Amino acid sequence: MNLYTSVSERGAMEGGGEGVPAVSLLTLLGGRRLSPAQRRIAQYLLDHMPDSAFLSSVALAQRAGVSQPSVTRFAAALGFSGYPALREALHMIALDPAGPSRAARGAGVRPHDGVPRGPAGARTPGGPGGPPAGGAHGNELQAAAAAEIAHLHALHEALADARAVTELGRELAASLPLAVLGHRISAPLAQYFAYAARRIHPDVRCLTFGGSVVFDALLHVSEAGGRWLLAIALPRYPAETVQALRFARRLGMRTAVITDVPFVPFAGDADILLTAGVGSGLVFDSHAAPAVLAAVIVQAMADAEPARAHARLREYEQLSAGQGVFFDR
Repeated sequence: MNLYTSVSERGAMEGGGEGVPAVSLLTLLGGRRLSPAQRRIAQYLLDHMPDSAFLSSVALAQRAGVSQPSVTRFAAALGFSGYPALREALHMIALDPAGPSRAARGAGVRPHDGVPRGPAGARTPGGPGGPPAGGAHGNELQAAAAAEIAHLHALHEALADARAVTELGRELAASLPLAVLGHRISAPLAQYFAYAARRIHPDVRCLTFGGSVVFDALLHVSEAGGRWLLAIALPRYPAETVQALRFARRLGMRTAVITDVPFVPFAGDADILLTAGVGSGLVFDSHAAPAVLAAVIVQAMADAEPARAHARLREYEQLSAGQGVFFDR
């Protein structure tokens, strides 16, 4: 079960084919398992709409840095008889005034993908597409903030139908223990989720370490009766996170993943995939929408077990007050 329509762009995802109406490009891509070359094509189309809709297969291949047969296979992967049929659908998207912008907003488009990055996902200052070496100009900072607002707006629209998140909250609340995973730049959001979830859930185990030790921790969770792993996998996607997801599934655990776009290479390793756009206009990515989505899921967990949540919160407040944990106003 993949929740693409619940937490990414909402709308019908009937799939590709001739005669496709003017829908967003994200709708065509949603739920597809794409190869690395095909993901490069998809990202190029997203980044360069509407102009990319009118390219020949040879031109698209050259600009995306793939072979021409890869473009043909990409069209087939989306359900089309060939690239001409796909290009006809892309024409309809490009000619729909709301289409390309709606696709970019829902997908959390990353216009600087492919720009040289540092170890944690930072773009190199002064590099192509990155901020100037002397620092971002004011309008670039405003554009980055505007992009985050667009991601939050898309998440707000997606949560108009919150049934999928509500059901996930119920499942996570019932998992004892509950494992929460996040590596590298995703670790802080995993720690935030675990910190909040521990206030309402009796056994939350936060796994932000890598190596073989994470496999031991997942085995312990499974042996203790834990049925779910919630993973945060934001760009750049750590290989160790994907390996942990696959190991958890081999143990019989179910996996939910918070990420940025629906056509990630590890989509098939998630029982539930939740997307919230990531801001990519600054030196380091910004994660406003994924943080809000994480908080919404914690709220759904609390709503699923209200009596337990209330009792645990009351006990925590009494303990903190007795120990002088906080300075009250």
